[in-house]
Amino acid sequence: MNGPGKPKHYKDLLIWRRSMALAKLVYQLTRNFPSEERYGLISQLRRAAVSVPSNIAEGQARKGTSEFLQFLSIATGSLAELETQLLLSIDLAYCKQTEVDALLQEIDELQKMVVALRRKLSSYSPLATRHSPLRPAEPH
Repeated sequence: MNGPGKPKHYKDLLIWRRSMALAKLVYQLTRNFPSEERYGLISQLRRAAVSVPSNIAEGQARKGTSEFLQFLSIATGSLAELETQLLLSIDLAYCKQTEVDALLQEIDELQKMVVALRRKLSSYSPLATRHSPLRPAEPH
């Protein structure tokens, strides 16, 4: 995706900025979790949350569209992982549903944004830009 619409930097992507905000919210939420979960669920939640903007940034910084798509796929997986861990946190009574509702809603929005970005990236045809059109053979 080296066309005119490509952001020059991942920091220009709304999806990256929103996923950074989500990661900060996860850090804030997990401050109140039991200390014995420091290396368990707290670590897992934070790692999944940080993985989302990290993979978006790394994918955008890569040269090829297919690589960006691959990193967006990883970010999607991290969003699903984060959602699962937040639901488990509620079930374990480490937090309340009301504390997590906004996070779950943001995860849903980010998942939709990833789908839209993947669709946009997939619409670019690398073959159309990398190869010159075939010319008819010249008569001998």
